[in-house]
Amino acid sequence: MTLATPAIADDSESCHPLFRDAPSSVEFNKLRKRLIRQVRETLDAYGMVRPGTRWLVALSGGKDSYGLLAVLLDLKWRGLLPVDLLACNLDQGQPGFPKHILPEFLDRYGIEHRIEYQDTYSIVTDKLPSGSTYCSLCSRLRRGHLYRIAREEGCSALVLGHHREDILETFFMNLFHGGKLAAMPPKLLNDEGDVEVLRPLALCAESDLARFAEALAFPIIPCDLCGSQDGLQRNAMKAMLDDFERKMPGRKDVMIRALGNINPSHMLDTRLFDFAALMAESGKA
Repeated sequence: MTLATPAIADDSESCHPLFRDAPSSVEFNKLRKRLIRQVRETLDAYGMVRPGTRWLVALSGGKDSYGLLAVLLDLKWRGLLPVDLLACNLDQGQPGFPKHILPEFLDRYGIEHRIEYQDTYSIVTDKLPSGSTYCSLCSRLRRGHLYRIAREEGCSALVLGHHREDILETFFMNLFHGGKLAAMPPKLLNDEGDVEVLRPLALCAESDLARFAEALAFPIIPCDLCGSQDGLQRNAMKAMLDDFERKMPGRKDVMIRALGNINPSHMLDTRLFDFAALMAESGKA
């Protein structure tokens, strides 16, 4: 385990050090403002922020978690996010994982962080046959360690970089294969009830995060170092959603808003609406 303390930032600068070399183009400024607006909307709508608390921000080295950390640091720098942030990478022992990239990146910008090594890769490969998709078990093991680290660091929340497409793909996987209407909620409690799980990027488009990461030249670490790819079902959902968006631009935004605009009386779940008690008043024409 490595715990780093941030360097003292120069108060004369008008932005967080992470943004000092950012493009000055109108296009990038619009992208940055859009991501900030969407994250603020999510933080406010789901009551995520309690001033003075501490958040553990999971950093995998992918574009989404880099983007999450950057936007949160930007909001904190502007005085709009009154919480402490601790970036955390869990090195899971994947073959070829470049251990130097994230510590160097975080040190360069004076970002408080913790790097923890836990060889979950060996556990996963021991329990699953060769050629299997490791993602599900790997994710569960990773989440357990992150909850533990959050407790050790006095963090009330674990903050994850799941974006709009992740949520929609999960919704359609549950619809088509699980027989239920469920997605990734922007905010939930872990089973023990002591750590909140927050997804501030819930309204943010994956394509925006990709452009954001490219513009800020984040040192991306590939997610397929273990040789396992995400399941075919999720890939199929991604392709379906991309096809919808290509044929009918704006559909993804409509769908993500629909997940927050549910009318139980127009669904079929008797646990959410008392259909048996619904009847016309007698004597009316």
